[in-house]
Amino acid sequence: MSPDSPTVGGREAAVLQRIEAFRRRRPRLTDDVVTLAHGAGGKASAALVDAVFLEPFANEALAALADGACLTLPSGERIAMSTDSFVVKPHRFPGGSIGHLAVHGTVNDLAVMGARPRWLSAAFVLEEGFSIDELRDVVADMAEAASVAGVEIVTGDTKVVDRGAADGLYITTTGIGVIPAGRELGPQQVQPGDVVLVSGTIADHGMAVMLARGDLALEADIRSDTAPLASLVDALIQAAPSTRWLRDATRGGVGTVCNELARDTNLAVVLDEALLPVAPAVAGACDLLGIDPLYVANEGKLIAIVPPDEADAALSTLKGHPQGVNAARIGDIRAEPEAIVVLLTSFGGTRIVDMLVGDPLPRIC
Repeated sequence: MSPDSPTVGGREAAVLQRIEAFRRRRPRLTDDVVTLAHGAGGKASAALVDAVFLEPFANEALAALADGACLTLPSGERIAMSTDSFVVKPHRFPGGSIGHLAVHGTVNDLAVMGARPRWLSAAFVLEEGFSIDELRDVVADMAEAASVAGVEIVTGDTKVVDRGAADGLYITTTGIGVIPAGRELGPQQVQPGDVVLVSGTIADHGMAVMLARGDLALEADIRSDTAPLASLVDALIQAAPSTRWLRDATRGGVGTVCNELARDTNLAVVLDEALLPVAPAVAGACDLLGIDPLYVANEGKLIAIVPPDEADAALSTLKGHPQGVNAARIGDIRAEPEAIVVLLTSFGGTRIVDMLVGDPLPRIC
């Protein structure tokens, strides 16, 4: 049968129609109550934000739907502002604690917006009966993390709720960072031909927390990757000054972050499964649990989109930094299929990587 036969042409048309329908599909809120999936950072989260928050709070800074807001002061200086809440269970896990996450999560959101983090606020919701000694330990972790990240915790708040109402401890942090003059990052900068880099092995944090819960008869030497990324971002941009876009792949993992990029640029993100860096222990745990590491959260890794002529310098710089020794080139940006993430599989085929559906690992940050 020739490639020009009506049957083949009909198949191609059907495939294109399916892709177009997929591309145009927007997450819609169909739930009557909030579920754990709404906190997973995937389709349900996007639907909740779109249906409940965007219209009442509508403004230009919020419309970007980034991990924070870029704001211009009357003086002309630009700052970034981000806020995040941390409800991880358990509070302590191999490689970190809720205290480390409360600092790293917010300073990293600022860093990938191109800002140099400077100040944090911290709000604590404490459950009646929570151990003062454990609280001291969490606060000490936060102080240590802030010192390493080069930020100060300058204000905060404390509330106490009834026993059983807060799972011990919840923390919310808000951060402010200063964006250096001339530094421009965003989806509008991304172009076909650009290269996709990741700063290290993926899925470490989510699997470390999952195993630390002790609900599974599974043991593995997996540690969270929680760490501050600002110095890595500065080094990357110095080596690749035309860096287009950055994002830390937290809730929803690399797969969801790439879907957000594809949606915002109307371009294709093409990933190569054989190039994805996954530690053997993490890959084994994911296989046993039936979880795709592309959707598992990270707390010390970033995705970078850089122009092809700066890709080698960018990757070399990432690998030379303590936070990027396992960095890898994992794909590229293409014009088609528009607004789709495609994975080139290890078997030589391709599959669409959709935004995360459901919540395979709840409460991991």
